[in-house]
Amino acid sequence: MKTLFLQVPSFDGFDGGAGSRYQARREIRSFWYPTWLAQPAALVPDSRVLDAPADGLGVEETLAIAAQYELVVIHTSTPSFPSDALFAERLKAMRPRVLVGMVGAKVAVDPHNSLTATDALDFVCREEFDFTCKEIAEGRPFAAIRGLSYRLPDGSIEHNEARPILEDMDALPFVAPVYQRDLKIDNYFIGYLKHPYVSIYTGRGCRSRCTFCLWPQTVGGHRYRVRSVENVLAEVKWIRDNMPEVKEIMFDDDTFTDFRPRVEQIARGLGELGVTWSCNAKANVPFSTLKVMKENGLRLLLVGYESGDDQILLNIKKGLRTDIARRFSEDCRKLGIKIHGTFILGLPGETRETIEKTIQYAKEVNPHTIQVSLAAPYPGTTLYRQAVENGWLEENKVINLVSKEGVQLAAIGYPHLSRDEIYHQLENFYKRFYFRPSKIWEIVREMLVSWEMTKRRLREGVEFFRFLRTHEA
Repeated sequence: MKTLFLQVPSFDGFDGGAGSRYQARREIRSFWYPTWLAQPAALVPDSRVLDAPADGLGVEETLAIAAQYELVVIHTSTPSFPSDALFAERLKAMRPRVLVGMVGAKVAVDPHNSLTATDALDFVCREEFDFTCKEIAEGRPFAAIRGLSYRLPDGSIEHNEARPILEDMDALPFVAPVYQRDLKIDNYFIGYLKHPYVSIYTGRGCRSRCTFCLWPQTVGGHRYRVRSVENVLAEVKWIRDNMPEVKEIMFDDDTFTDFRPRVEQIARGLGELGVTWSCNAKANVPFSTLKVMKENGLRLLLVGYESGDDQILLNIKKGLRTDIARRFSEDCRKLGIKIHGTFILGLPGETRETIEKTIQYAKEVNPHTIQVSLAAPYPGTTLYRQAVENGWLEENKVINLVSKEGVQLAAIGYPHLSRDEIYHQLENFYKRFYFRPSKIWEIVREMLVSWEMTKRRLREGVEFFRFLRTHEA
């Protein structure tokens, strides 16, 4: 079937895409690559990936494009599902015979209620959905496709047996050619990465058990399944040779540094290819491995510190202590590796005192840049179950993860710490981290390197102050 893999229009600047780790408007306008759509698209000949938010397309323009296809697969998330369902309804009204389905963590963990929420959906895919989408596009009978939940002609819902987890990761084709074919590379911008960048996965799953993390608990699983070193380096070489405008490659595996001998082997191959790269890392990588990575083109690590309180880290099963993270951060500083650090406010055990402790901790480890999020109890996660059981969510268990403008909300509150207070501590955190003379001078010094960097940081500054004003309101 003529197939479209679609990220539908949403709030202005809302990165709810199929590569986003939390769906919300960012402090600085940013978009991750829709890798989870590009991967099945690579398996379906002559398909197309359309990322309407990144392309700046409105609803009417996107409907006109989608109506040209026989099969439309929409990526959705908990915050975006209502608007995604409305889009599906409008598409069905325009072209009743088009097959419309959804993929993503939201429908993976709640397939039945997702299908009953709107008659416009013909199916949803559960588990890893790459080959499920391929078989749908091939026209196989729905009853014969594993990992599929779908609507029968009489309106009832059928749930097929689960699709086994994908073991041979090399069986998946490269996503970079799909990026080049269907996406506008310049539209994908992340404040801490060089521009333009490309992000790819070298494996799926995460061995860590963080209670809040969405992907491992819903789609990827907790076993880290990886592509061969040769396969990864072959795709990087393809990017280097066919997308010369790309200045940095980001390995977006949940924890790329989990298998250290493999990381060192990939790093040495990347060094031979002469590319600049970054990756997600846990703050426990030893100096020897960091040194190999740095000597072979590593520029930046994206590190989840989450909290400066060890009891909170224990509560969320982070598998990390602050003293280990401090030593790791110092090792990165010695080697000249930049860090983008992420922190979360409102996790179980949070108090006014632990928030203050985390702000001081962030200033001490001093990542080059930071992202502060609010604890988000996504359905399918342990954090969600805890929030429901303990009554931390709003009455009626309604999950308000973002506002009507797409700004992230504090969904969890405690008797001793209200949602409103947690929400506004985010602004306090950002101001106290960035509005320090040492950090301001660090940013200014970076701007003095080039006129391009000056323009970029000034634009980001305007967006950041606009975000703070919106958040305070």
